[in-house]
Amino acid sequence: MRETRIVPEFVTSFPAELEPGHLYVSARFSTAAHLCACGCGREVITPLSPAQWVLTFDGTVTIWPSIGNWALPCQSHYVIDRGTIKWARNFTCDEIQLNRESDHRILDAVPASQGRWWGRLLRRLTGH
Repeated sequence: MRETRIVPEFVTSFPAELEPGHLYVSARFSTAAHLCACGCGREVITPLSPAQWVLTFDGTVTIWPSIGNWALPCQSHYVIDRGTIKWARNFTCDEIQLNRESDHRILDAVPASQGRWWGRLLRRLTGH
C-alpha cells in the first residue's frame, strides 16, 4: 500500500527493522532511511549532504530533491514534503541515466577531504 504520510524519528542508528511510514534520521551518520513509500518493503537510504539530499525539519520533515528509487524493481519516484509523500512521474531509462551522471558530477565536485566517509568509500569502490 502506498504511503501518503511519513513521520520523522531521530535515532543514533537505524533499527534492525524499519516501520512503514517512518523516516529514521541519524544526524551522527548524516543519513536517513525509510521503507519505500510505494509499499514494496525495500529499504531506501538517503545520504544527507548539500551535494545529495537536504533534510528540513519544522515539526514535519522535508527531503529535497526527490527520491528516485531507480535501483529498485518498483523504480518509484516521490518527494517528501512536510511529512507528505508527493508522487512524481516515472523517469525513462535515458532520464535515469542522465540523473545518475549528474549525481556523479556533483559528488565528484566535492573534494574528498570534505566528503562524508560513505562518499569517499563509494568513490573508492566505484572508481568515480
